[in-house]
Amino acid sequence: MKRTLALAALLLAGFTLAAPGAAPAQEAAPALTKDPKQVKAGRYRLDPAHGKITWSISHLGFSTYYGQFTDVSGDLTLDPAAPDKSTLSIKIGTGSANGLNDKLNAHLKQPDFFDVEKFPEATFVSQSVEPTSPTTARVNGTLTLRGVSKPVSFDATFNQAGVNPVDKIYSVGFDGRTEIKRSDFGVNAFLPLLGDEVTLRLEGEFKLQ
Repeated sequence: MKRTLALAALLLAGFTLAAPGAAPAQEAAPALTKDPKQVKAGRYRLDPAHGKITWSISHLGFSTYYGQFTDVSGDLTLDPAAPDKSTLSIKIGTGSANGLNDKLNAHLKQPDFFDVEKFPEATFVSQSVEPTSPTTARVNGTLTLRGVSKPVSFDATFNQAGVNPVDKIYSVGFDGRTEIKRSDFGVNAFLPLLGDEVTLRLEGEFKLQ
């Protein structure tokens, strides 16, 4: 008899929890959005595990050689109501240049390339942001590399925003692309055998602070 009453109580409790109009046990996470106007305003920080700069350069005219800077950090301030007022600052550890070849990586640290001992860090600081479509913008700023500062602009594309399903932190993601001349920054090694024009592809996931 006691068993029967206990089972009935459990069934009744389950029915009550599942009854229409009952409060959900957990609030659903906000949906991901590809609409920039729905992005949360605020200060964001680059996720170092998902922030990379891929570079490519002509190698003797025979191929396009690719590598990455993997030590990248940065801060982003966003206001979807006024995207032109957004700001971005990035730091790049020049010693992290990786061409997937140990001999090349060691050479890239030398004075004829990045001169890492003297200039361990490169920076980019935005000066203005010009929206070019609902999901793209041109980011204008100053790149400082090997102690030389030059104006550089890159084209940014908004990917999406929302709560990251892995770490549960509100995130926003962008891709970017630009081209610079390495000779403008004193990186003249092996010119003109190695290309002067360097294409930079930027990938970044930023976490709301």
